[in-house]
Amino acid sequence: MKTTLLAGLVAAACALPALAQEAVRGSRNADALFTSADPKLHANKQVAYHIVKDLLEANHWELAERYIDKDYIQHNPNARNGRDAVVYFFTQVLKVQPKPIPEKLSLPVAEVMAEGDLVTVIYPRNVVDPTHPKGAYSTAWFDTWRIKDGKAVEHWDPALMNEAPTLSN
Repeated sequence: MKTTLLAGLVAAACALPALAQEAVRGSRNADALFTSADPKLHANKQVAYHIVKDLLEANHWELAERYIDKDYIQHNPNARNGRDAVVYFFTQVLKVQPKPIPEKLSLPVAEVMAEGDLVTVIYPRNVVDPTHPKGAYSTAWFDTWRIKDGKAVEHWDPALMNEAPTLSN
C-alpha cells in the first residue's frame, strides 16, 4: 500500500512541472542578440542572423550561397548534405515562397549564443498536443551552425523524421 501511494505521489509530482512550466518567450529585440563585442563572434553571429532572417524567415533561398558553404554538413534527418540539397529541401519539399526580407528579424528568438566557431539560436516553440491538459505546451527549438570563413559549414537541430516545426511567440 505504501509503495503504491508513494508511486502515485511521485507520478503526480513529476506531472506538475509540465502544467506549471514557464513559457519560452522571444526577445523584445532579437536583432541585438546577434551582436558581440568580440569581432569574430560578431561576424559568426551575423552569418547566423542572415540565415535566420533572409533564408528561414523570408525564404530567399536564392541567397543561400552568401551564407552556406557548398559542402554544408547537415545533421537534420530531413535534408541531405550540401547547400544545394538544403535549398532543394526548403524550395521543393517544403515549397516555401519568398516574401520581403524584413528590415528587422520578426521570427521570435529567445537567445543566441556564440563560442568559437559555433552559433546557437534558440526559438520559442508552441506544440499543440491534444493529450496535454492545456492542449498545448511551450518548449524550445534550436539551430546550431559551425561557421568557417564567413559561411555555415555544418548544422544541427533537434528535428525528427518528417518534422518541420512551427515556431511561435
